[in-house]
Amino acid sequence: MAGTVKTRAAPCGRLAPSPTGALHLGNVRTFMVAWLSARGAGGRVVLRIEDLDHPKNKPWAAGQAVEDLRWLGFDWDEGPDVGGPHAPYRQTERKERYAAALETLKAKGLAYPCVCTRRDVENGQSAPHAGEMMRYEGRCRGRFPDFASARAAAQGRTPAWRFLAEGQPPVSFVDGYAGQQVHDVAATCGDFVLARDEFGAGYMLAVVVDDAAMGVTEVVRGDDLLEATAPQLLVARALGLPAPRYVHVPLVVGPDGRRLAKRHGDTRVAAFREAGVPARRIIGLLAWTCGWAERGEELSLADLLPRFNLESIPRPPCVLSEDMAQRGFGPP
Repeated sequence: MAGTVKTRAAPCGRLAPSPTGALHLGNVRTFMVAWLSARGAGGRVVLRIEDLDHPKNKPWAAGQAVEDLRWLGFDWDEGPDVGGPHAPYRQTERKERYAAALETLKAKGLAYPCVCTRRDVENGQSAPHAGEMMRYEGRCRGRFPDFASARAAAQGRTPAWRFLAEGQPPVSFVDGYAGQQVHDVAATCGDFVLARDEFGAGYMLAVVVDDAAMGVTEVVRGDDLLEATAPQLLVARALGLPAPRYVHVPLVVGPDGRRLAKRHGDTRVAAFREAGVPARRIIGLLAWTCGWAERGEELSLADLLPRFNLESIPRPPCVLSEDMAQRGFGPP
């Protein structure tokens, strides 16, 4: 009897803009990969607004991100503008879920309050570190019986919640682009910050809770977040939640090698839109940087579905300046 051929279930991907500023070409390139990966496999897409970073949030940014994405040709099955079975789709409206998850971690002895500042962590480094996550030496581990006592010691600052990584085994996973990964979280970053909010409303906890609750099975994002994946997998394991497939693709950076920002000129989608640049030309340029198009082609996202190939995306970061973008939007 012939064996049964196993096929991967259609994925559920997500687009998760943060309303800390305008959508730029780097954001769009990563979202394009995420959308094509899900849609190309017959899957669903969820739009979620990750707006927990209150001090940096701009009141206009979430609405503009939705408008820019729609103008570029993106669509989604669930989101703040279309609703869906997993509403709400703004993280600031989902805090009770994070509070419940935090209570579970506290009950398991895996979360504790910490009053250490970034300088405290820097001063505690026993060896040079790579990446953005410094190793925490555990100064506050077991120090406070509750959050109130930590707050009293914090001298006007709000304590953070840390996840107890000490004693956890190394985490291994296969990234859809970067390949096999093995990370010893306890050795590389130690007990990491879950949230800088008394009730657990912070990125490292929220994304794990939301991806599981919304049925997200594939997370495509920039490779600057690759080192955050193993900690998030530890959180998911501790909460008994399913883990999505992760795909970390190269960032778009400026000529100085730093992630795309204002210092590299105006690469906002809204600016090109206001200047009369067609959406198909923007998609074509970004497809060219991924190896899916000839320079100067004008394409829709739907045009790219048969061309999509993760392996063809160049491994180095995509260097994109305002000048390059302007030339890319001109004649080939």
